[in-house]
Amino acid sequence: MIKINMFSEADSVKGQGVGSAYLELIRLLKTHLADKFEVTINQHQRVDLTHYHTINPTFYLNSFSKKRGRKIGYVHFLPETLAGSIKLPQFMMQIFYKYVISFYKRMDQIVVVNPIFIDKLVAHGLKREKIAYIPNFVTKSVFYEKSAEEKQKIRAELGIPADKFVIFGDGQVQERKGVDDFVKLARNNPEIQFIWAGGFSFGKITDGYDHYKELVDNPPANVIFTGIIDRNRLVDYCNICNLFLLPSFDELFPMSVLEAFSCGAPVLLRDLDLYRAIIDGYYLTGADYAALDAQIKNVLAHPNILEEYKQKSNEASSKYSEENLTRIWQQFYQDQYDQGVKLGQIRR
Repeated sequence: MIKINMFSEADSVKGQGVGSAYLELIRLLKTHLADKFEVTINQHQRVDLTHYHTINPTFYLNSFSKKRGRKIGYVHFLPETLAGSIKLPQFMMQIFYKYVISFYKRMDQIVVVNPIFIDKLVAHGLKREKIAYIPNFVTKSVFYEKSAEEKQKIRAELGIPADKFVIFGDGQVQERKGVDDFVKLARNNPEIQFIWAGGFSFGKITDGYDHYKELVDNPPANVIFTGIIDRNRLVDYCNICNLFLLPSFDELFPMSVLEAFSCGAPVLLRDLDLYRAIIDGYYLTGADYAALDAQIKNVLAHPNILEEYKQKSNEASSKYSEENLTRIWQQFYQDQYDQGVKLGQIRR
């Protein structure tokens, strides 16, 4: 049996897609591949494969140990994707950026969740042949479409009328996520209930923290900021919305979109190259605020569009299903083991 150790602090701070992706993979391995892989977490014994999910300095140091076997690094962000997320003095940001790339270069194999980042990593000096693309996924047993009765019960618990049009979005409250446009759209569509789930996972170093704290504390009358919520509550909001909206300016492979797909929610996204690379055709899109607003007004006037994109969400959910990704991860880990044995990185 192949021994894999995961080094991760991804689930130490709630409200981050990195944590959701990590938990989904652990669940997949322990549920479907327990007879193939022996998985440990944050242990230091000798293993065949070590999979780093986060870039903690302590993990960087232990990557020099010969007990690590073949080292795999998960890329959930690049230095340039941190703009609009955290704010540090310029010299500290430059040091951090260099550290991120240095960590990735320490790995024998890199996994990206979006193929457009392969070229960007190569531009940072990583070897193309050491970069693999494996998409994120969500588990249907966790994120699924609930019955009409269940949806109405959740709405009643939240005090939302059964016939109220609801637009839902989630993610950290920060500039990069397009929260300003989300609120601006709410102001321009007062008849719609807007809900945003998420908070300040980076605390006061969140870029624009004072501005967004004021926004969260004093939102428009038709906007609810729930703060950071558990995933078992997040599925409820995905179910009661008429439209899922994520107006982000930059993403890798947002778990929130996959979660919305899995619940059968029609999805509206800002028009970004990275989405076209992975989920083109499954979602409504708008290039800017005006286009997003026009899409919202169009679906209100033509509800049949929502039915069409509800079906597209179900199709996307099948493509990025747990079953499909189980096969992909099993083959990936087996290939990494074989490569490690060939190169003498794994001792048996």
